[in-house]
Amino acid sequence: MQQTILAISGKPGLYKLVSRGKMNLIVESLDASHKRVPAFATDRVTSLADIAMYTYDEDVPLMKVLAALRDKEDGKKASLNYKKASGAELQEYFGSFLPEFDRERVHTSDIKKLLQWYDILVEAGITDFEESMAPTEGDNIDDRN
Repeated sequence: MQQTILAISGKPGLYKLVSRGKMNLIVESLDASHKRVPAFATDRVTSLADIAMYTYDEDVPLMKVLAALRDKEDGKKASLNYKKASGAELQEYFGSFLPEFDRERVHTSDIKKLLQWYDILVEAGITDFEESMAPTEGDNIDDRN
């Protein structure tokens, strides 16, 4: 089943698109609660497939970054505790699987968010980043008819 994983500004965690209403999206949290909530047109909803990380050459899609992290960690949760790690430790760890990342434009908060999202996805059993989160043709989360 094709899944669309979403981040909603102002709401913690990640969400899976469940359904579309007339004026909103119905999303389900990927944490253990699986709580369903509406996401309205005023919420800033972003598909993880639409996010990229800065590098010195060209931006790398987040799905490729998550896949590289998955390969580094053998599909397990991140070995670095992002909550307690220093900025230098976070950058060194991030550089171990994306060495060409732009150290001026990728902030430590971005790396922490990436590691947090990765852990959420692994806990939810989602590790096939190349296939499971690619949007299908005609799949547009902003199409709220």
